[in-house]
Amino acid sequence: MPRSPALSPRAAVGALCLLAAIGLWTPTAAQTPPATPAALQSLPALEVPPYMGTWYQVAWFPNRFQRQCVSDTSATYRQRPDGAVEVLNRCRTADGRFDEAQGLARPTGRLQGSRLEPAQLEVSFLPAWLRWLPVGWGRYWVIQLADDGRYAVISEPTREYLWVLARQPRLEAADEADIRSALKQQGFGDASRLQMHPHRAP
Repeated sequence: MPRSPALSPRAAVGALCLLAAIGLWTPTAAQTPPATPAALQSLPALEVPPYMGTWYQVAWFPNRFQRQCVSDTSATYRQRPDGAVEVLNRCRTADGRFDEAQGLARPTGRLQGSRLEPAQLEVSFLPAWLRWLPVGWGRYWVIQLADDGRYAVISEPTREYLWVLARQPRLEAADEADIRSALKQQGFGDASRLQMHPHRAP
């Protein structure tokens, strides 16, 4: 196959100028790497007692350790006198039965009375006798919280995992739009990963 004749440096520059003039090339387009999002931030503080009780998982980034959960996923939190939080996760499986997991959440920020600063915990579902190990603890950061506490958004520094929790089994369309908009501002680029999670009557 015959080779195309090489352009002289002057001709090459002229060709690029022509492409730039008609909008087919910009000098920086091939040189600018995609922007890296800033480090994820949790809320600066969380009032713990109002956060306790039952939450419904209404949306999430699907993950492998909840793959058995097809609907009706909820989390119930109860604070202990030592500041740790007992966790009961519950979901419906494909055969219609409920699967439950009990865990423990402990503050990683400063617990000042009823206020956690920042809104960061770590959670383990290991058996109680294994929780002294430095492994098996997942980060639980509250990154969004509605003014009246009707929904909360949970993630962790890598942005790999995300859950939207609500006090009711369904999320209002306006709340979903607000959450998605805030996630974009928080560096969650692929909004299609967020999937709604169904709830049905027991």
